[in-house]
Amino acid sequence: MSDFLCGAPDRLPPSRREFLKMLGAGLASLSALNFLGGGCAPSAPGRPNFVLILTDDHAYNTMGCAGHTWIRTPALDRLAGDGVRFSNAFVTSSLCSPSRASFLTGLYPHEHGVVCNEAQDIPAGTPTFPQLLQQAGYRTAFVGKWHMGRFARPRPGFDHWISFNGQGDYLKNTLNVDGMWELCENYITDEITERGVSFLEKADDRPFMLMLSHKAIHQPFLPADRHASLYDDAVITDDLPTGDRLDLKPDWGGRRQEPDLRGFLLANARTLAAVDEGVAHILDVLARSGRLDDTVIVYASDNGFLKGEHGGLWDKRVAYEPSIRIPLLVRYPRVFAPGTVCEELALNIDLMPTLLKLAGVPTPARLSGLSLAELTTGTASRESFLYEYFQELGSAPTTVALRSRRYKYITYPQNPEYTRELYDLHYDPHELINRAGEAAYGAEAARLDAELESLKNRTGFRMMKAEVG
Repeated sequence: MSDFLCGAPDRLPPSRREFLKMLGAGLASLSALNFLGGGCAPSAPGRPNFVLILTDDHAYNTMGCAGHTWIRTPALDRLAGDGVRFSNAFVTSSLCSPSRASFLTGLYPHEHGVVCNEAQDIPAGTPTFPQLLQQAGYRTAFVGKWHMGRFARPRPGFDHWISFNGQGDYLKNTLNVDGMWELCENYITDEITERGVSFLEKADDRPFMLMLSHKAIHQPFLPADRHASLYDDAVITDDLPTGDRLDLKPDWGGRRQEPDLRGFLLANARTLAAVDEGVAHILDVLARSGRLDDTVIVYASDNGFLKGEHGGLWDKRVAYEPSIRIPLLVRYPRVFAPGTVCEELALNIDLMPTLLKLAGVPTPARLSGLSLAELTTGTASRESFLYEYFQELGSAPTTVALRSRRYKYITYPQNPEYTRELYDLHYDPHELINRAGEAAYGAEAARLDAELESLKNRTGFRMMKAEVG
């Protein structure tokens, strides 16, 4: 397997950066030839199919392909080996529903309007990639957790629909299947996979788009019975808190001591195991039908998860790396070179333009995302992005932040008593030292503040109210 390293220009000398751009342009030409049937790749029979597998609260580094030492993810590793792993992938809001809406719309939460869990749905008239693919002749299906709006009724853009209300349960769910309710007592991760496989196995000449949206690995964790003793002998050296921030302010609460850290980590990893097996099943079904290389397969999570970092923070919502950074894998050898590791800043809002461009479907004029294919070839890049969270449940405050290639700049616009935060990720990847008040970083703080305001202006940022209850 070869590893082509794309991106990371702020860590490279200018001559190397220019070289990567030229190399990216060459790869873009080769990818275009392969996609059109030139080069050594076989010709695709029409437009590609799409399978999106989305999980919940999966931390970006808890995969073997990301260097984890004891969690085994052979199917995810296979995806990475056959495609591209985006090592700097992020969400624009680290909360289930806002993030899932951004995947579907290519928009920041303040643009699509979904800023809290369950109470809000994507507003009518907001285009999503399933709607546009369906209109372009794709056969479309959704299976799993929707979590936007209180009820699991079918949503626009899907020919086939299977979902459950709210967060769902690992066991015993009432599923809405194309408008009819039925009781399911199977382990929900396996059920979502099998329902997806049933859709894939139905004969149809149209290209398809399948979205599998897992409840896993949201806590409280419940592994499948077959994984109850998995990792009993694990020597846990990863996922341990990296230490407290030297500056613990703002301290808005939400800190707790996990009484059984080992048990928490084992249950988390055991719950992930069924997801990985499901990915393997999907890959094998596509391979047996001869459609694997004609299908764009995307694996991602709706957000990351903090496990005691920063003085004992658990959950997500906040703007720190373990919270906002996600796994993102894409397999489609006609465009994405196998074994690629791309360090460009990739976002959940990039999914919609990626799929639409690969399908040859016109993209809406107002999209904040970029094509992941163009990020891997150097024909597109971003210097920074906007992170936003509007306080709903819990004590984490409304947060507006900027994450650039090197820096993290965090503000709390509704809490002026909280200190702004600036982290130099090049020297301080765990965000332990707040540089906002240091004279040596004064000019950088001013530049980041101006860049944040510019991003807000370009995207029409406005303060939003989370409608919980």
